[in-house]
Amino acid sequence: MCRKIFIGATGQHCGKTTISLSLMHLARKKYARVGFMKPIGPKWIEFNGLFVDKDAAMFSTVFGVEEDVALMSPVTLTPGTTRRFLDGEMDSASPRKAIISACAKLESKYDFLIIEGAGHGGVGSVVGMNNAQIAAELNAPVLLVTGGGIGNVIDAVELNLALYQREKADVRIIMANKLVPEKRANTLGYLVKAFAGSGIMVTSAFDYLPTLADPTLLHVSELLGLTLNGDSAERSRLCHTIQLGAASSQIVIDHLEASTLLIVTSSRDELLVTASALHHIPEYKARLTGLIIAGHVPVSNITQRILDDSKIPYIRIKETSSEIFYQLREHVSKIGPEDREKIELINSIAESHIDFEAIDAMI
Repeated sequence: MCRKIFIGATGQHCGKTTISLSLMHLARKKYARVGFMKPIGPKWIEFNGLFVDKDAAMFSTVFGVEEDVALMSPVTLTPGTTRRFLDGEMDSASPRKAIISACAKLESKYDFLIIEGAGHGGVGSVVGMNNAQIAAELNAPVLLVTGGGIGNVIDAVELNLALYQREKADVRIIMANKLVPEKRANTLGYLVKAFAGSGIMVTSAFDYLPTLADPTLLHVSELLGLTLNGDSAERSRLCHTIQLGAASSQIVIDHLEASTLLIVTSSRDELLVTASALHHIPEYKARLTGLIIAGHVPVSNITQRILDDSKIPYIRIKETSSEIFYQLREHVSKIGPEDREKIELINSIAESHIDFEAIDAMI
């Protein structure tokens, strides 16, 4: 009989996918066959000729189960789905049937199944299958991921619990994530007190790590919808810091932090040439992940040749450097199949931070 767990969250960006990756890694140490499912896919891509959720595509690639990707993503909210459903152009029962059928087939193949929800408890309500309803229909115990903090976490959990309880979904675990390291013990202590007597286990996952929140070069390229030039082997490099190259070349280079994405105006030939030259020096290559070359002024021919010859990763954009700086500072990174560095880090930390045996015992 397949054991299963539904990964819900109190809101966006709590870390559901990170937790799902961690549990997938840890479960595979105990169970021979571990599967994944994203019943509702609000963020879809075309993958192997199918329209599937981005997370389902990522999991299928990372864990080598591409043949199951259609089952892993039975319902995707492609453009127009909401209107067609509300206009009665879709069978109102079809999402429920597709999800239940896909889950049954995955359960027949796997010993342990991780079912990842989408957003907060109410996401999916527009097609009659929100997270709470799905967890109840699939008879899957719920692990609810929250952010760090005390008061805001308790408020968010109570708000979501009301929906899960209404749908008769079984919330068994609250997992606080992105904790402030120096407040970790204190935060968990108060969360345990807040939910004492509820029968719900309170546990924790990761401390807040900028590394997990930072984008890769590929993410930046996809966010901007522009080509990443240079060495394609470096597209999974993380960008810990985004820096404007506004000062003199010497000052900019001297103040580079680890894994910096440097935004340079296209007319700054001397800085572009310096950055290109430093790309061949290991010490500076570690500090300079890549460039965004901004502005309408064309890069001079000789500078362009030096850039291309160096293979330094760069993206060419027409917006001003200040515009792109603020756009990237607001970006929240998501994990993709190319992010091997992040995935390996997640798996490594999970082994010391997440008590899988305790979670498994609760379901």
